[in-house]
Amino acid sequence: MLRDIFFKDFGWKLFSLLLAAFIWYTVQRITEEPKAVAVSPADIQVQYGEVPVFLVATGADVHRFGLSSNVISVTVSGPPAVMKLLQEDQLHATVDFSGWDEKSKALSRRVDVSAPWGVTVLDVEPPKLLIVPPHKP
Repeated sequence: MLRDIFFKDFGWKLFSLLLAAFIWYTVQRITEEPKAVAVSPADIQVQYGEVPVFLVATGADVHRFGLSSNVISVTVSGPPAVMKLLQEDQLHATVDFSGWDEKSKALSRRVDVSAPWGVTVLDVEPPKLLIVPPHKP
């Protein structure tokens, strides 16, 4: 009867409901927009002004192409112990060349900077660079 619909195997139904709620909560947390990274007052900020930028691509020959600038300025932050050991060559700046359209004269792409663990990238200047195609004779 109606009572059996709700109370028969009540333990399994409750377990299923809790499991579904947990899965929903996990998916919501994963898909949320990333929040700004909080910088501790004890962190040290350092600016590196001559970080080289490399053009990278998947399966394309990037040697003929250029960038509007080969160096960028990067501001990073981190705990004093980490920042004391940080060297400029540990920061890696790249511009992704994937998806290049041959019809384009120039294409603006975001500069991605990777840093060692414990170091937070605060600012990249300029944030985008132009990919310049080779000159045709």
